[in-house]
Amino acid sequence: MNKTASREDMSGPAGLPAHEQVYRHLREMILFGELAPGQAVTIQGLTETLGAGMTPVREALRRLTAEGALDFQGNRRIAVPVLDHAALEELTIARRALEPELARRAAERASPDVVEALSEIDTSIDTAIRRGDVPGYLIGNHAFHARINACADAAILTGLVEGLWLRFGPSLRVVCGRFGTEGLPDRHKDLLNALSAGDADAAASAMDADVCQGMEQIALGLGPARPSD
Repeated sequence: MNKTASREDMSGPAGLPAHEQVYRHLREMILFGELAPGQAVTIQGLTETLGAGMTPVREALRRLTAEGALDFQGNRRIAVPVLDHAALEELTIARRALEPELARRAAERASPDVVEALSEIDTSIDTAIRRGDVPGYLIGNHAFHARINACADAAILTGLVEGLWLRFGPSLRVVCGRFGTEGLPDRHKDLLNALSAGDADAAASAMDADVCQGMEQIALGLGPARPSD
C-alpha cells in the first residue's frame, strides 16, 4: 500500500480549514505511532514539523487531549500516554464490545464491491507483512477495519472505536518495530469469508478473534504486568 496515497484518502476533501488539516495530520501521527508512547510534544515543535501556525496546532492539541490521545502533564507538557496492562485490559474489553457488533452490521450490508475493496486492502497488508513494512501494515490494517466500520453504518459505535484506536495505536507501532511484521495476527480472511457470505455471526466471531489476537500481541510487547498495573 502506498503510504502517501492512503493518508490522502483519509484526510478528506481538499480545502479543509487549517485547524482541521493539522488535527487530522497530528491524529494520524499518533494513530500510526509516529509519536511514541511517552514522547512529549510542544506547540513550537509541531509548528515546525507540520509547517502550521500556532493557533491551529494549539486547537489540534486541545482536541486530541480531550479525546485521550494525548495527556496533559503540567508545565505545558503534553505527551502520548504510555499504555499499561490495566489500560490495555480496558481497551480490550471495549473493543470486544463494539467491533464485533460493527462487523455483524457490516455483514448484513456488505455489497460485492465492498468485499472486493476489502480484499484488495488485505492483499496490501499481506505484502507489507512479507516485506517487513511496518508503516504499510499499520496503515493497511487500520484501513481494513475502518472500511468495515463505514459499511456498518453506525456512526456512534464507529466514533467510539476510532477513539480506542488512538489510544493503542502508538503501542502497536512499538510492538511491530520491536518484533517485526512476521507472525502478526491476521484473521482478515475469516472476516472476508463471513462478509462475502453475509454471515453476521461468523463476522462477529472473526472480528472478536482478530481483536483478541491483536491486543495480546501488544500485551506481549508491554512485558510482564507489574502489581501497579
